[in-house]
Amino acid sequence: MNATTHTSAFDSSAPVLSYSPVILSVPGRPVDLQVRVSAPATGTGLPVILLSHGHGGSNNLSSLNGYAPLANLWAAAGFVVVQPTHLSSRTLSHRLADTPGAPFFWRSRTEDMSHILDRLDEIEATVPQLAGRVDHERIAVAGHSLGGHTAALLLGARTSDPDTGDEVDQREPRIKAGVLLAAPGRGGDILTGPMAEHVPFFDGTDFSTMTTPALVVAGDEDDSRHFTDIGPEWHADPYRLAPAPKTLLTLFGAEHLLGGISGYDAAETTDENPERVATLAHLTSAYLHTHFKPGDEAWQAACQVLTTGSDPAGRVESK
Repeated sequence: MNATTHTSAFDSSAPVLSYSPVILSVPGRPVDLQVRVSAPATGTGLPVILLSHGHGGSNNLSSLNGYAPLANLWAAAGFVVVQPTHLSSRTLSHRLADTPGAPFFWRSRTEDMSHILDRLDEIEATVPQLAGRVDHERIAVAGHSLGGHTAALLLGARTSDPDTGDEVDQREPRIKAGVLLAAPGRGGDILTGPMAEHVPFFDGTDFSTMTTPALVVAGDEDDSRHFTDIGPEWHADPYRLAPAPKTLLTLFGAEHLLGGISGYDAAETTDENPERVATLAHLTSAYLHTHFKPGDEAWQAACQVLTTGSDPAGRVESK
């Protein structure tokens, strides 16, 4: 089996509607919260994916304008994808450089998702042709890189506030499942890279409390030496150190952008592979569809195709 064979059954041509910005004024937030919403053109009872962007080098990829390769495929697969521009976005850095929490705003990132859920009715009513089509009970969160840390906290992982030493619990009970994409792993003595001192909130990460079901996606060539020298296995920590039920999808040959999920033809993609992105979108969609509708066999079928043949695109393990 190769990635092309696997993705042939995935209908990426379904019409998708995308609307932005939906502007939410949030008391105490230094700028309005802006979100993009992408959804299939037809269908009702649509589950929601909250997508948290990473902290990459480009300006607009780390904002509501990024991650189109994933957002469009997820919407085509029947999800409403909601993408906030977090305060950490480079589109805002010139305005917020001296704001408390800069440059990563790790607390605010999780709060953005709770604000979105608080006002999901308002968002649904604002986006043309979306009203009455959203299932407010089937909510998932997905996050890439720093967004993976955000998603982990929302799923129940905890960390220590580097300023106070207090344990921080930002679990969002309305979120029923998660997808962590190239997320950071454990902290402590293994954080030896040159960037480690800039992310002290990674240091106290505790995955043992991350009880919400989640799919952890890691590339077997995602070697984040700027944080740690333990290799690509670091990105599997959210699976290995969290309690069941968890699933690990390891993509063969994938580096940190997993084939190019943050943008089409993005210069910082070191492993550009549209087939890998389509495979990832298909597998994550299947995982969430089966989670939200246990009788659905999409995940079982996707895994069977993934692991069949002489040239698999990855492997799956669960607990």
